[in-house]
Amino acid sequence: MPKFMKSLNNISRSQSVYRAARLNVEGICPHHHTFILAISRMAGCSQDELAKEICLNKSTVARTLTQLEEKGYVRREENSGDKRSMLVYPTEKMLEILPQVRLLAKEWNNLISKDIPKDELEIFFSVLSRIEEKAKEITTN
Repeated sequence: MPKFMKSLNNISRSQSVYRAARLNVEGICPHHHTFILAISRMAGCSQDELAKEICLNKSTVARTLTQLEEKGYVRREENSGDKRSMLVYPTEKMLEILPQVRLLAKEWNNLISKDIPKDELEIFFSVLSRIEEKAKEITTN
């Protein structure tokens, strides 16, 4: 299955190109889309929870959050229950671009899957979900 990972990586890189060409929001790069979607869905989560959700290491998440904070898209607060942890919240600025980011994600998914029958997509997503869970299990143990 060597081509499996190559295909997933190519799809991901193609999606980044698509995002970059269609979302012209100052200070937002294609890799920020994942953060925007996750932070808006998990407002008030810790940086560690966010790192686990999007499968990135803590230092990459911290660096990206610093960039987004400097540009006014997120705010971080000290966790009153654990002074070592920071909680992440979307700002109004992030919430303003969220509909565009969601629309791009929906458009992309529709474009790449439009010629595939629904029953085949359901099987594909079921298998892909199981592979994703296994990958997370392997990397978190």
